[in-house]
Amino acid sequence: MTTNTTLSIHSAELKKLKAHLLGIIGRELETQPSTENREEMVRQILHQSYESLRLNLPMQLKEELFNEILAEVLGFGVLQPLLDDPTISEVMVNGRNSVYIERNGKLEKTGITFDSDAEIVQLIEKIIFPLGRRIDIDSPTVDARLPDGSRVNATIPPVTIDGPTITIRKFKKGKLTVEQLIEYGSLTPMMAEFIRACVIARLNIVISGGTGSGKTTLLNVLSSYIPANERIITIEDAAELQLQQDHVVRMETKPANIDGRYAVTIRDLVRNSLRMRPDRIVIGEVRGGEALDMLQAMNTGHDGSLTTLHANTPRDAVSRLETMCLMAGMDMPIKVIREQIASAIDLVIQQSRLKDGSRKVTSITEIAGMEGDTVVMTEIFRFEQTGIDPDGKVIGQLKPTGIRPLFTPRLEAAGFKLGPEVFGASLGSMFNNGQRRR
Repeated sequence: MTTNTTLSIHSAELKKLKAHLLGIIGRELETQPSTENREEMVRQILHQSYESLRLNLPMQLKEELFNEILAEVLGFGVLQPLLDDPTISEVMVNGRNSVYIERNGKLEKTGITFDSDAEIVQLIEKIIFPLGRRIDIDSPTVDARLPDGSRVNATIPPVTIDGPTITIRKFKKGKLTVEQLIEYGSLTPMMAEFIRACVIARLNIVISGGTGSGKTTLLNVLSSYIPANERIITIEDAAELQLQQDHVVRMETKPANIDGRYAVTIRDLVRNSLRMRPDRIVIGEVRGGEALDMLQAMNTGHDGSLTTLHANTPRDAVSRLETMCLMAGMDMPIKVIREQIASAIDLVIQQSRLKDGSRKVTSITEIAGMEGDTVVMTEIFRFEQTGIDPDGKVIGQLKPTGIRPLFTPRLEAAGFKLGPEVFGASLGSMFNNGQRRR
């Protein structure tokens, strides 16, 4: 942000001027009634205050100063340019001298710094104050969201040893379409058609993946296939889903108050949603005991439910579900839990972020039932990596395994007669030694 002039935006003189102008704006705003034209008012006060000082800064320096002041008053200070940049997907403040961004799946360190830890804490408080959240020594972590829907996590010492942190997962203004995911190579047209059939046929689907792999983006795409005449209940920690249907009831958790009471959890909302006559329940992410309530809902007539969870493979996703069911506090044998999973979940879609930063559906796996104490899983589509090119880009192919899922009759009953080519098999290869392949 430095200029070619002898005076830079980071110089002590400019910092004093910035603080002086911010003080004037703050005092003026306190005396003004709230107005819809807040931005226009702030700009007017800033220009009048600057002119009254009879300064003659170089034009470029003046613009930088004004932009910083406006970002601090109307936005989120030095982070605002990062939030305004559509190519940036994540902003990470690891301390006052360490601010990173994610762009195109790759991490980059910025030149942005804060003057002190107190400045970072002030920014955190600015974010969470309108939401009624708090952060202090007794509650040193907080989740929140920006007005545009971007997800925010913040921490302060003692839980983060080297100072306050802020992590912002930016909200994408335009919802990605399935056509765009196909164009990006995240999935193939045949995989997309198969997934569409599964959603419309009311299969229960879990999207599994690591942090930042694109689970919520894929969940948005899947939810777009839900027919417009169905009542959808969405349940999230922080509202991110962008459903286009008219009949949607959005529910969000509520943190405990300062006394540690009156929290509303995902599990509370899952239980409550069952009394709201849902056609579909869409849970942004399961991460605890609510997994058991979700499975029981799926097993008692609430077909077509969708959710995500953190896991690295479809088999790991089943293990995670087992662990989360145990967190519900019910004394249930592991075999009973596995039977619940096998009867409730139809499909696990594995979403992955590859080493080159690209995001792909790397597996679509059917949960086919139980054999003894084991949940049987059959892979329908998979990504096979064949190498890495000189630029570090992962080379591979998304392709079917040649196996048709056991729930094919349900797809056909919903009007989807998917040909053998969708599953990578010719009519002749559907038979093996006189027996039809499953």
